[in-house]
Amino acid sequence: MKKLFFLSLFAFLVVSVQAQKNYPVNLGSSVVVWTGYKVTGKHTGTVKLKSGSVQFANGVLTGGSFEMDMNAVNCTDLEGEYAGKLVGHLKSDDFLGVATYPTSTFAITRVIPQDSKGNYKIIGNLTLKGTTKEVKFFANVLEANGTVNANGKITIDRSEFNIRYGSGSFFDGLGDKTIYDEFDLQIMLVAGK
Repeated sequence: MKKLFFLSLFAFLVVSVQAQKNYPVNLGSSVVVWTGYKVTGKHTGTVKLKSGSVQFANGVLTGGSFEMDMNAVNCTDLEGEYAGKLVGHLKSDDFLGVATYPTSTFAITRVIPQDSKGNYKIIGNLTLKGTTKEVKFFANVLEANGTVNANGKITIDRSEFNIRYGSGSFFDGLGDKTIYDEFDLQIMLVAGK
């Protein structure tokens, strides 16, 4: 009887392990697009990824993480000198402090399937400028033919990560120079073997 139990347990573990799939993120095909908002408009740009992976079990998302290269922040809505000034300011201690904090990370802690079409509520830990906070967002993550495509948007309150420059929450009288606390990260990941 014991032998049968252990054989059954072993078979279950083998099947469970085989059902678990880890897909490394394709760094060339994946991108994070940031959008920051101010009273007079907005700015957008991208951040390159350094690494990442997505985990599936039996066709369902179970986990994942990625690391962003904060030195690779750029601006896509401005050109030349203006783009350079904005990126330089974003990399400074007023914003991202990339000399001290060259990377930012996100790691999934919980996945809640919403339907059978690849829609999930994702809960995870975002580390930005040395501060880690829990974030929640919705994403569509589909696995097909050995490839995973994931799209989701995280809205972040930068003041929670000690990024206060130009924030109306901390400084009075900014007028049209106010930069809103919330900014978006549009995550578009492609992963595969």
